[in-house]
Amino acid sequence: MTALAEARALITTARSAYSIDTYAAASLTEVLDRLDQPLRVALAGSLKAGKSTLLNSLVGQDIAPTDATECTKVVTWYRSGATPSVTAWYDGDRAAHVPVQRRDGRLTFDLGDLTASQVDRLEVEWPARTLTHTTIIDTPGTSSLSRDVSARTPSMLTPENSSSGADAVVYLLRTLNATDVSFLGQIGAHVGGESGPLGVVGVVSRADEVGAGRMDAMMSAKDVAARFASELEATGLCQAVVPVAGLLALAAETLRQNEFDAFSTLAQVPDQDLQLAMLSADRFSRPGLLPVDPALRASIVDRFGLFGIRMAVTLVKLGVRDSPTLAAELVERSGLNELRSVIDVQFGQRADQLKLHSALVALQRILEARPIGQSAAFRAQAGRMLADVHGFQELRLLGRLRSTAPKLPEGDLAELQRLIGGYGIDAAARLGLQPDAGPAERRESALVSVQKWRRLSEHPLLDQFTSRACAVAARSAEGIAAAPPVRA
Repeated sequence: MTALAEARALITTARSAYSIDTYAAASLTEVLDRLDQPLRVALAGSLKAGKSTLLNSLVGQDIAPTDATECTKVVTWYRSGATPSVTAWYDGDRAAHVPVQRRDGRLTFDLGDLTASQVDRLEVEWPARTLTHTTIIDTPGTSSLSRDVSARTPSMLTPENSSSGADAVVYLLRTLNATDVSFLGQIGAHVGGESGPLGVVGVVSRADEVGAGRMDAMMSAKDVAARFASELEATGLCQAVVPVAGLLALAAETLRQNEFDAFSTLAQVPDQDLQLAMLSADRFSRPGLLPVDPALRASIVDRFGLFGIRMAVTLVKLGVRDSPTLAAELVERSGLNELRSVIDVQFGQRADQLKLHSALVALQRILEARPIGQSAAFRAQAGRMLADVHGFQELRLLGRLRSTAPKLPEGDLAELQRLIGGYGIDAAARLGLQPDAGPAERRESALVSVQKWRRLSEHPLLDQFTSRACAVAARSAEGIAAAPPVRA
């Protein structure tokens, strides 16, 4: 029986035991239902951290309003749907259709006579591939001037006497202050429970602004991300911290041909003239300074920012000759690909593990809040499952490896990261074999890895962290060796 099937059986048994407690039984039914739903990933952070812009860039479409309107003060769920639709839920179980509009070229949801204080949540259905296996939850800023607005994010992610509404969290940081650390601690306690946070990834958002839009802005942002990662890793609050220029990422994902033509024209302008014109966004848009229509210049500075324009023009000068190539290069330099890779490894490929973890933690909370005679036995079994699932240990180690390197040779370090699922969780990827490698080859390679990493973990001169990392790698190899052959 798989861990997921075992958890289903345990929760189903617990629900039967709670048959006379309708509230607890309904709560356990919701926990079971979540196991079959897409992974829930919440975007959280302070006001104006760039959550909606990052959501749009991850999805690759402009589907989330970015202006500070009433709809950005409401927790909004983005799910896969055949056609775009927005529903506002209010007064508990009442629903109203919300028109999707574009004002001055920007997407917005028109709540009509409803106000943010009346709406419990918005549900957006949109035909986007990213949403097929992941539900993304956009939350209001945690430092809003309105106390009620700020409270909505904690009440969804860290509710009292209930499980978190998300399986994993992407937390956007502009700085690292006491408020961020405190809230990350609350998230870790709810999303991870007593076993600690699993699905929490940090993002240095609006990373191009760290270096004031200079060409080296992303390098400066990487230094900031490394410092944040070091501080957060020490407290165990975050698995990884990645710098992302969300504005550039979204603009690159939706690059238009006339914008590419504008960058090509700007690349012909003498460097000194272009630098003078780019002293500020207002100056760049001023009529007469550059051989590109002022309205188009105003549009690209709004979409790309000065950093994005400098990067695009430089890439054209270096030989980029078409818009698809430029878009791909800009996306890479925005940090979005790295974030997508982290999300895929930490969340996407581990979706079942994260949902399993959420379900077991939710079960424990229900058992604690509404105890019955069998609660202690159920809690003990859930606790054993949380401790036994090796994937949870792999996830935590992957997070630590981004900021703390075990004292191993470079080749061994890369092998360790690969073996614990850093580049994919299928057996061939873990072992560094070709995808068509047969069962015998996989088993033989896994047994060799078990011997190597078990021997390393017991080396008397290794520090505790390195020894523990080697032990986790050995356990990963043991799991591959013990796995039954996959039937064709």
